[in-house]
Amino acid sequence: MADLVLAEQFQIVTDPVADSVALSAIFAVLSLLTLFLLLGVFRVRAWLAGVISLVVALIVAITVYAMPVGQALLSASEGAAFGFFPILWIVINAIWVYNLTVVSGHFDVLRRSMERVSPDMRIQAIIVAFCFGALLEALAGFGTPVAVTVVMLMALGFPPIRAASVALIANTAPVAFGALATPITTLGTVTAGAASDPRLNADTLGAMVGRQTPILAVVVPLVLVAVVDGRRGVRQTWPAALVAGFVFGAAQFVASNYISVPLTDIIASLAAAAAVVLLLRVWQPVETPDLALTDAGPSTEPATGTVPASGGGATTAVRRDAPVEVARAYAPYLIIIVIFAIANLGPIKDALAHEPWTVVFTWPGLDVLGANGKPLSSTNFTFGWLPAAGTLMIIAGVLTAIVLRIRPGAALKAYGRTYAELRQPIVTVMAVLALAYVLNQSGQTNTLGAFLATAGSVFVFLSSILGWIGVAVTGSDTSSNALFGALQVQTAAKAGLDPVLLAAANSSGGVLGKMISPQNLAIAAGAVGMAGREGDIFRKVVLWSGILLLFMCVLVTLQGTPVLGWMIPSTP
Repeated sequence: MADLVLAEQFQIVTDPVADSVALSAIFAVLSLLTLFLLLGVFRVRAWLAGVISLVVALIVAITVYAMPVGQALLSASEGAAFGFFPILWIVINAIWVYNLTVVSGHFDVLRRSMERVSPDMRIQAIIVAFCFGALLEALAGFGTPVAVTVVMLMALGFPPIRAASVALIANTAPVAFGALATPITTLGTVTAGAASDPRLNADTLGAMVGRQTPILAVVVPLVLVAVVDGRRGVRQTWPAALVAGFVFGAAQFVASNYISVPLTDIIASLAAAAAVVLLLRVWQPVETPDLALTDAGPSTEPATGTVPASGGGATTAVRRDAPVEVARAYAPYLIIIVIFAIANLGPIKDALAHEPWTVVFTWPGLDVLGANGKPLSSTNFTFGWLPAAGTLMIIAGVLTAIVLRIRPGAALKAYGRTYAELRQPIVTVMAVLALAYVLNQSGQTNTLGAFLATAGSVFVFLSSILGWIGVAVTGSDTSSNALFGALQVQTAAKAGLDPVLLAAANSSGGVLGKMISPQNLAIAAGAVGMAGREGDIFRKVVLWSGILLLFMCVLVTLQGTPVLGWMIPSTP
């Protein structure tokens, strides 16, 4: 038995093809190219694209990287399990909470309430997708903002593909500080042992990220109104977009550098929402175009059916609901905020992180060593059944059903219907995470990272791209930081670059891979009832992902020179 175990043990080799990282990278990138070509060019359904790409990754792992068949399959099984818990566990239960509001009729009440703030769909995109989505990202992360905001946008009249595109693009600037800054905490953990620099801790790294993503935040609301209504949208609603972006960015910088890294997105999202609401008291767009008629794309000329605004407000009347019904409509989201806030209080969070509430175990039979000869931490599976965001969402759902007076039978029926609606996204997410784990544990991801690291001093430009690749594959900035954080720091040491800058760039660049991640595409498509059309959504957002990534690459490069080098924290 001992001989069998030793025979199955696998150690990662970064350059299995002729001892060449460059040649090995050609094979390592095959599954990723397969995935993006199937989605973006051949319009294959996401679940099928994910499964085919997983098979390609397994073949490369077994034949090129000499990973034992059993270890490769076990790696895929762990990834699939992680895809369901905690990721799908969050999404499924978040959408169930939304479905409860639909069953009770209170989602219509919420929609009318938001219409009273502004009937303009371009402003609603800023408030719902950017501000409220950032708050959900701060509290839960892992796809929850996309799952919730996309259905809210549809309820407000957004066509499905446009709603999905807006929700995905909005879910960028807040991601690095999502789930109470879990990505930053992870980054601090994995980089602390990779170099002796005392600045490599969560606080300093959070401060550095807080000097990158706020600049991105100023741009994102402008991109949103451009996606919703083209040039006309930017021309008519730029005051609201700039106010939202500037206030969010300023608050994100101040909170991450001087208040609290975990509370960064909570402070920024609430400040931005308040600023937009206050602005709308003294300013309104010159017209409110009807953009709910088609999903053919944003128009650049005034559409028929536009409602001119005069005297600072639209002329159309919106039905007013009783205050108690409005309060109930907002109750589910207030409940979510309260539950997550309580669960993340220091003593409670610490208690829930241990048995019996959280169990950590080595994935049965999986025995993988890193290139350094030490066991991979990713072979340990964390099953936090109670503190998991998805479980907290179930608690929120039960309380929501009580507040909205939904019978237990109707609530259970809605829960079953949620699984049925998400059956294809469930397969997609599990396949993509299985792919990610095979790439990581076979060494294919290490090969890609090492290949990019050969660029030397030019790597300062490529560092954000590495984070982008990590998030595009795994769907998680946390996972990307765990995967590439140490590599960024080690490469910085070899190339004479600042390790804090490159580590932060991994997280800041990574957030821009979120919108093209098959995992998040599947979540968005499933939420709008368009499972199988993930490729259509991908084509809508991939250009914006590339443009914003280039923006971040240039910013990080300038921060690595005397031009903006003063932005890097000099003391821990």
